[in-house]
Amino acid sequence: MIVDERYTTYLNSLYPDLSPVLSDIRREALEAFVPIIRDETVNLLRTLIKMNRPKNILEVGAAVGFSSCIMAEAAGKAAKITTIENYEPRIPIAMANIKKAGKEKQITLIEGDAIDVLPTLQGPYDFIFMDAAKGQYINFWPDIKRLISDGGIVVTDNVLQDGDIIESRYAIVRRNRTIHKRMRDYLYELTHDKDFVTTILPLGDGVSISVKGIK
Repeated sequence: MIVDERYTTYLNSLYPDLSPVLSDIRREALEAFVPIIRDETVNLLRTLIKMNRPKNILEVGAAVGFSSCIMAEAAGKAAKITTIENYEPRIPIAMANIKKAGKEKQITLIEGDAIDVLPTLQGPYDFIFMDAAKGQYINFWPDIKRLISDGGIVVTDNVLQDGDIIESRYAIVRRNRTIHKRMRDYLYELTHDKDFVTTILPLGDGVSISVKGIK
């Protein structure tokens, strides 16, 4: 927990409840120990989408379909969402959840590794949400840059690694050092890319918001 848990619990208590279907999807995911976006990230996505009204959304990392359903609900029926998932056991669950939420005509799930799928997409997308393998964000970035529209928004979840991101690599468990370095490289790339304005929020497990400039 990056922010004091008391603040997070209080603020989350203020937000509106999810619909019964989304509440069920969240509960089932948590019971199965599937990592889904936290409540504070749910409300950040809702707010950003309501503010910017994207019509073409890309998600990297569907998991069980929870976050794509959240975005579909916030964006309205006119918006289309493409989501990518590589982990085979979760794909049928995601598809069932998307259907349960009544979003099967709005959400298209592509099966495969994002590193292979992203180069095949054309875009442009005016909102991209990344919530996949953290060590691959830096490798996804060239295609994400290509696919996002001018004025579009890229949101990346889990960028602070439960606070480990501020630690020296030598303080990190050896097996996690590669991910640690790649995430640091990714955050540096985001904040130094002249085509984007980026802010990083200590919300949930850390969220970056990058807006592409309009040429």
